[in-house]
Amino acid sequence: MRMKKILVSVFAVLFLGLVLNCSAMPDKNPALQRQWMLISLDGFSKDQLIANKAEINLTGKMEDGKIQGSAYMGCNRMSFALAFKKGGKVKISNGASTMMACQNMELETSFQKKFDTMTKYTVEGHFLILSDEKGNAMKFVAADWD
Repeated sequence: MRMKKILVSVFAVLFLGLVLNCSAMPDKNPALQRQWMLISLDGFSKDQLIANKAEINLTGKMEDGKIQGSAYMGCNRMSFALAFKKGGKVKISNGASTMMACQNMELETSFQKKFDTMTKYTVEGHFLILSDEKGNAMKFVAADWD
């Protein structure tokens, strides 16, 4: 009987250690951690977005539950951290950008202003949709989708 209690205690400690260790490890999310091509942004046609190779790249390292990402709208590089949370929430932080003067500054400026306000996300098939509290949205398609 005493041996049974010891074994149960040992297994409980091992199980607890396994659970705690696994929960401390950042989750890889292949559905989100990929390159996304911007196909819809208010004020710009899909052709303009494609011509500028507008994209966000979420293939970066994940630290503390945040994906280190970057964006490109045809000229400047932008970097940021994205935390995808339960309930379809997203938090964007640590935004930075190169500051070159470009022909398509309207696209870059508009993207940056709107991107920083995004608070929700949904994944529908090969599409990622980011939206804000007012219903404004950006739509992306996975770059590896054929």
